[in-house]
Amino acid sequence: MRKQLTIMALSSLALSFAWGQEDPYAGYDCVTLLDSTSVTVQPTGSGAFTIHKKFKVLSPKGGVANRVIKYDYDPLTAFAEFRYATIHRANGDVLNLDVTEARDYVAPARAIYWGARQIMLEIGRLQPGDIVEYEIAKKGFTYALLSGDEGDERFIPPMRGQFYDIVPFWVSEPTVRKVYQVSMPMEKELQFQFYQGACSSSVRYVDGRKVYTFASDNIQPFKREPNMVDLFDAAPKLMMSSTPSWKEKSLWFNKVNEDYGSFDAIPEAQEKVDELIKGKQGEMEKIAVLTHWVADNIRYSGLTMGKGEGFTLHNLKMNYTDRCGVCKDIAGTLIAFLRMAGFEAYPAMTMAGSRVESIPADHFNHCVAVVKLSNGTYMPLDPTWVPFCRELWSSAEQQQNYLPGVPEGSDLCVTPVSAPENHYVRIWANNRLDERGTLKGRFTITAEGQSDSSIRRIFTTGWQSDWRNTLEKQLLNVSPNAKLIRVDYGHDPKDYQAAPIRITFDYEIPDYAVIAEDRMILKPLVMNNLYNQVKSFMQIDTDLENREYGFKDRCSRLVEQEETIRLPKGYTLVNAPKNDAKQSGAADFEGSLSQENGGNIVLRQKLSLKKRVYEASDWAGFRAAVNAFKSYGDYLIIKK
Repeated sequence: MRKQLTIMALSSLALSFAWGQEDPYAGYDCVTLLDSTSVTVQPTGSGAFTIHKKFKVLSPKGGVANRVIKYDYDPLTAFAEFRYATIHRANGDVLNLDVTEARDYVAPARAIYWGARQIMLEIGRLQPGDIVEYEIAKKGFTYALLSGDEGDERFIPPMRGQFYDIVPFWVSEPTVRKVYQVSMPMEKELQFQFYQGACSSSVRYVDGRKVYTFASDNIQPFKREPNMVDLFDAAPKLMMSSTPSWKEKSLWFNKVNEDYGSFDAIPEAQEKVDELIKGKQGEMEKIAVLTHWVADNIRYSGLTMGKGEGFTLHNLKMNYTDRCGVCKDIAGTLIAFLRMAGFEAYPAMTMAGSRVESIPADHFNHCVAVVKLSNGTYMPLDPTWVPFCRELWSSAEQQQNYLPGVPEGSDLCVTPVSAPENHYVRIWANNRLDERGTLKGRFTITAEGQSDSSIRRIFTTGWQSDWRNTLEKQLLNVSPNAKLIRVDYGHDPKDYQAAPIRITFDYEIPDYAVIAEDRMILKPLVMNNLYNQVKSFMQIDTDLENREYGFKDRCSRLVEQEETIRLPKGYTLVNAPKNDAKQSGAADFEGSLSQENGGNIVLRQKLSLKKRVYEASDWAGFRAAVNAFKSYGDYLIIKK
């Protein structure tokens, strides 16, 4: 089969240059002739993978980029090795590499250190025209869901007997042919779907097994758009699973953790829970205090801790003693706390960053919690993403799929859109400009939700000795001449649960306006790089006229700004008055700028961004509203 595919790939490549056609690979450094994966699945769900690749170097840069072949695997769930590697030189020479010289290294890691590794084989110097062919054998399964078992048992997926895979069919370099083939026991059913594109597919019965084959030819690199949704949500992909439904997965996820005792109470933690909920009224007060304590006190640190690194959550005794762990440890601690307070609570799996499809292939990278409210509904909670945040579920995760592991079973759920007003940021500025171009004034910024967290971060995670300097940098972003005279925090800014953030600045900015004879030129302060970290939409390229794919912002948001600039006596605004109104299902904007009675310039803006994840069809409305907002950052000209 492999040799046939190789011949087909080379034939396809030859056809690309036939009849005087333009070279489809001109400008590329490398072309993949064949990318083939075949899997033989055992009744236990364990898979034996053969990865066969063949590529041709087209430039010196391509030779340098491919001088070492790397393959990632997790030794606790899989085994991988090179079977062979051959270089077909452009001059006709053939070099068979010694794969026993391959090296096995610890894979680079950040934040989560679970022992992942890479096998590497040095190819050496490659020249344009060289073709490299190699094969890797792997046994086991893909994700780092540790079981702690020894021998071949470690290669069996946690949900024993079930097989799934998620296969990207997008490429970073031209690919002549890409093939994925899976051989299943005859008694096993496999559901699959190809998303965001098309491929050829077939099912054949071979030697008493079902063989599924998926293939695509002449694939070009996927063209990304700025701020687009994850590639899994836009580019071609194949998803397959032998699990019948998400409900079955939900039931299994519930049982595996209940059987393990992940949430069993311990006396010292019960004391803490009783202390936290003492005097709290109603279920939401209790849920909030427990969620915030866990979020603020369990440090994120992904060290290998043995059994329970995957679907099985570590028990409360380990988590409460160590006060550290990854998302599942933090979520597991909260679930145990909620149960000790009398609530029904369970773990849930979610995917931060991309969509989860209806095919129950485990496209999850994050663990959260759900709690059952008195009205019978489940509420999602995420202590990992809300340290020192006024939310209980981070709205940076809105429109996100999750699967609760509840005793009655659940289908795939999705978190709702959070209203823009839940994440408002409001800036009121009152300024006075003198004839020397010096701006003196005061502005107050208030915020809620995700906007609050962004502004408050210096107080909750930074050194108190750095507070004033950090705040002064906000003014220095406006002008290097800015001087912070006074700052008023309103209340203790570390106490994020007391009230939304509110900070008032008094300042002076010499030479803020540029003087040119009888005129001065300046920008409104609120539109001059002030608190841009809470205006993530400003970094989205709205010069792009059209989009093919969906796009993302950090969060839904309401931005309200008002600024009054008192002009020197005798000066008037040269710019024509502005007045804008934009409305769409994605975003709304209202804005005005004029010189009012008494000679003051007054700017007012209200921008409502209604989602975190947008469809491509939302772009026109989003773009119009954001561009209208940005237009109020144009220079103002005043004349004596």
